[in-house]
Amino acid sequence: MKVGIVGCGMVGSSAAFAMIMSGIGREIVLVDRNTARAEAEADDLFHAVPFAHNLRVKAGGYSDLANASVVVLTAGVNQKPGETRLELLGRNKAVFEEIVPQVLKYAPGAMIVVASNPVDVMTHLTANIAMRYGMSSNRVIGSGTMLDTARFRTLVGEALQVDSHHVHAYVIGEHGDSEVLTWSLATVAGLHLDEYCHSLGICLHEHQKQIIDDRVRGAAYRIIQGKGSTYYGIGSALARLVKTILNDHRAVLTVCAREKLVEGVEDVTLSMPRIVGGSGVQSTIPLHLAPEEHQGLRKSALVLKEAISSIET
Repeated sequence: MKVGIVGCGMVGSSAAFAMIMSGIGREIVLVDRNTARAEAEADDLFHAVPFAHNLRVKAGGYSDLANASVVVLTAGVNQKPGETRLELLGRNKAVFEEIVPQVLKYAPGAMIVVASNPVDVMTHLTANIAMRYGMSSNRVIGSGTMLDTARFRTLVGEALQVDSHHVHAYVIGEHGDSEVLTWSLATVAGLHLDEYCHSLGICLHEHQKQIIDDRVRGAAYRIIQGKGSTYYGIGSALARLVKTILNDHRAVLTVCAREKLVEGVEDVTLSMPRIVGGSGVQSTIPLHLAPEEHQGLRKSALVLKEAISSIET
């Protein structure tokens, strides 16, 4: 199974590295307008293969994406310190209008995974372009709030001193400032968060929850300020998403996809828990949110709708 990655910056190369370490796919093709960078990354990654799993890694052009099962789009300009993801929109729109038709020309049967920011809007734009070529919008998936959800679960697990694999909690809406942490749905070992805390004599104060919220919501800004960009977390999330698609796992992931109606807002792309498999998004799981979470999700949908409208006019 071939996986294409368009964009050989830190996100694309980190995703490729995570796939090699986990043995995802059989061949990875790196495509970048900077061919020397693509070739160097491919060589460096290929030298890691003997220490992990036997995959082929090579650099190539768009034509080398032929017969790819999944193509991951990480191309675009990086987020600057202090810049919101939505401020990236104008700079990245032009990039995608150039690369998406090339991907679809050579790999019309591939699932398209979008990681470039602002990911919700870029996923919506990619779906618009794909539909012009006859592709269903459910075959275009954005990484969405997968990373935010992982951050949320990790920090809750840390606060409760329990393995985060046993924490279930979702971040929904925009992958960005207006995202919604669904505290009302958080569970640990099958128990609601409050019930779990009560049963073990743990007190998770509202102040602690606010600190977790701030750390999740502001994680990217702090990382970008410290080292320029984020890539390990999102690279690992992309590897998980690609594995889910290739193996038809039908996993529940908070990816972003196009929705006809969200909290009264029509035709918007944002993240919700969705069943993802070999043919893309299978279904979206309805959530019974607290009133303030409904309000937050509507606000997030409106923020994204405004951004989406700006690229469709």
